Amino acid sequence: MVLGRKPVAKSEGWYPTPQGGILSNNPSWEKSYAKAQKLVSELSLPAKVNLTTGTGWAQGFCVGNTGPAYSLDGAKLLFPGLCLQDGPLGLRFADHATAWPAGLTVGATWNRNLIREKGRLHALEAKQKGINIILGPAMGPLGRVPAGGRNWEGFGSDPVLQGIAAAETIKGIQSEGVIATAKHYIFNEQEHFRQANEWGLSHAISANVDDRTLHELYLWPFADSVRAGVGSIMCSYQQANNTYACGNSKLLNGILKDELGFQGFVQSDWLAERNGVEAVLSGLDMTMPGDGVVWADGLSLLGPRLTEAVLNTTVPLSRLNDMATRIVATYYQMNQDKHFGIDKNGKKELNPPNFSSWEATEEGLIHFGSGRGPKGIVNKFIDVQDGDKHGKVVRAIGAEGTVLAKNEGGILPLKKGAWKGKKVGIYGEDAGEGKGRNYCKDRSCNQGTLASGWGSGAVEFPYLVTPLEALSKAFDGETSSSEDTPEITSILSNFDLKSISSSAAKQDLCLVFVSSDAGEGYLQDLGVKGDRNDLFAQKDGDKLVSTVATNCASTVVVIHAVGAVVVERWIDSPNVKGLLYAHLPGQESGNALVDVLFGDVNPSGKLPYTVGKSLKDYGPTAGVLYYPNGIIPQQDFTEGLYIDYRYFDKNNISPRYEFGFGLSYTTFKITKRSLSAPKRDSIPALPPARPKSIPGPKYDDTIPDAREAMYPDNFSKVKKYVYPYISDISKVHKTPYNYPKGYDTVRPLSAAGGGEGGNPALYEVIATVEVEVENTGYVAGKEVVQLYLGMPSQVKVWGGKDGEVVDFPVRVLRGFEKVEVKKGEKRSVKFGLTRKDLSYWCVRRQNWVLPREEEGKFKVWVGSSSRRLPVEIEF
Repeated sequence: MVLGRKPVAKSEGWYPTPQGGILSNNPSWEKSYAKAQKLVSELSLPAKVNLTTGTGWAQGFCVGNTGPAYSLDGAKLLFPGLCLQDGPLGLRFADHATAWPAGLTVGATWNRNLIREKGRLHALEAKQKGINIILGPAMGPLGRVPAGGRNWEGFGSDPVLQGIAAAETIKGIQSEGVIATAKHYIFNEQEHFRQANEWGLSHAISANVDDRTLHELYLWPFADSVRAGVGSIMCSYQQANNTYACGNSKLLNGILKDELGFQGFVQSDWLAERNGVEAVLSGLDMTMPGDGVVWADGLSLLGPRLTEAVLNTTVPLSRLNDMATRIVATYYQMNQDKHFGIDKNGKKELNPPNFSSWEATEEGLIHFGSGRGPKGIVNKFIDVQDGDKHGKVVRAIGAEGTVLAKNEGGILPLKKGAWKGKKVGIYGEDAGEGKGRNYCKDRSCNQGTLASGWGSGAVEFPYLVTPLEALSKAFDGETSSSEDTPEITSILSNFDLKSISSSAAKQDLCLVFVSSDAGEGYLQDLGVKGDRNDLFAQKDGDKLVSTVATNCASTVVVIHAVGAVVVERWIDSPNVKGLLYAHLPGQESGNALVDVLFGDVNPSGKLPYTVGKSLKDYGPTAGVLYYPNGIIPQQDFTEGLYIDYRYFDKNNISPRYEFGFGLSYTTFKITKRSLSAPKRDSIPALPPARPKSIPGPKYDDTIPDAREAMYPDNFSKVKKYVYPYISDISKVHKTPYNYPKGYDTVRPLSAAGGGEGGNPALYEVIATVEVEVENTGYVAGKEVVQLYLGMPSQVKVWGGKDGEVVDFPVRVLRGFEKVEVKKGEKRSVKFGLTRKDLSYWCVRRQNWVLPREEEGKFKVWVGSSSRRLPVEIEF
């Protein structure tokens, strides 16, 4: 019970866990499961448990490690240990690796090809470092709370944008044979109270969300990820409908593994599991990092406890077999036996990790977390950046992810060779290097130029090009004549306003840099405890801009930030001629910005969120819950589908800059070409029956002799290392277990399931829309053509009262394409709308329903943002 509230109901139970490998018409996974069945059949009980349990914090070279599996006699290595490594921005704790732009920056490119290439190169680096599993991409948080601390790890505040970007990233990662991880599943929308015992509370916050909102908003990008074949999904820390996400059988068994047909394995976020047996029965397949509820204690909730639970029949052996099989099948699905395999003699792994997350020296402890034991080579310092090739992609993403929001009088692009006798002022701490690119732990301080948020998603910068450095070179290198080089003054402070005021008055051009930082909740900076305290520029950024703009007639503002930054305190100043949201650009930050400022790259970034005029504009539930409202903090998602631009549209609120907005140095005209859509009454309202399942892997479910699970003779333990063995078989005896409610009730399979991502019929194209994009300006450029859909207005609530209709947002994003169009050229863009795109989730029918002809017409809008939509079509 929660103080001050009515008793809360827990999420409903859904058992048993659907077996992996039962989807039909999926030959790739069928083959992988057949291989997995063969291998798992050879494994002992402890070997199977070893696959499911991390070895403990810092007990291996990676942030997450599983132990290898040997034959029963210990003579032959059958399956390698797996290396799991953060994160979405690159390889955390690794040397000589790329610091990529944040997910938010990647999302702001709206460029499918660039997104996929980033994923591919990220994975290529991981593979060369011996990493099996990348802990990314992130699509949770979705961005319900604009000040949310980890919004920057995801791709934006819309499920379709998130879903497409996540799917492209996953395809890129897994094309190189590395397993991607879709995270954090699900409703992890703020950092405050996200984790038990992290905020002085014994329980994590509960995000309370209705079924329709789950399906149409938060689940959408995870469904796209599963459809893309993602190998792993990470369950989140917080509670979902008052049941911890990593022990929520409805979400893991019912939604993810049945309805979405997920074929990979579910791993916990680090220490997110709260109950071993219940989590396993609820669908958890792997616990990370292996320790229990306290960091580095070596007391796992699985490991030997799972071994005992299987031996005493509390956990069915079939469940353990499925856990192990899902992990091994995913390994084979990515062909990891080819590049992470075992030598022919079964003695050693072929591509183990060649770096240490814990030590910077060449030699060190093999098991750092134990504080003792054998030493050896822990770092081989392999450079995986491929010269400057990966840096060039970072630069391209940074440039395309920069959004030009204001450009009065054509102040940009800056003209080359036009600076004779001119003066340029560069102001703000964010323009310089500060105390160094890696000054704070996990980048947990806003100092110097901001190119990353903080937390486990951040990485070590191999280098960081600052705006000041890049601008100085750009101005100096424009022409062969030094006479055309301006006099540059820089004051890299936000607080020396007197000097800045005096200096700005003397300049012909002023560039002002401000920032807003946030990150994961275990770290804090400037009073920001993960989630931002507001949506303003930090470190008196608004005062800095106002001071410069008051004195300098040509002011351009650059914002590096983790999300939306409100600019109302100065944006209407007549002297603020330009504004760029440069987001978090990674190691090539300054170069990417200069490419846009000088027109070497025509800006094409679009906002992946709405910039309101105040936090209030986003709605009454859009704020962070900063103070607990009970013993178990409760966060009710009562806004339902209405977050970000959907809320603005519903309430007719004018934003400063709308979702999907971004200017270019050229102009585009978008016009209708054609629409093709059948009569809806010729198509059933519900998708056809789900495809029948095929038999999954079969095993002998006889409980083995408990002696098989004992520590081998003369076994030497490593301190705090998590092993699967038990030390006393006398403890193995059947005892009554209080199974979760509903455990004995077998649930019917979802009619919306039957394939990866759901019923395959949901992804069949029903209607097509074609438009034409014309470049009516003077230079080549890229335009993001965006399609939004409005649902019919008279859709009856199934089983509802007379006249009761389904409530829908004004419009929702359903597709986008980025096209490059030369001056004077016209390009055709075609969109396909699927059954799922045109349907809504009916809670009573528990399925996606296509509205009938008599219930009204669909509206399709196509344009360059969520509010600049010149093409409107009804059908």
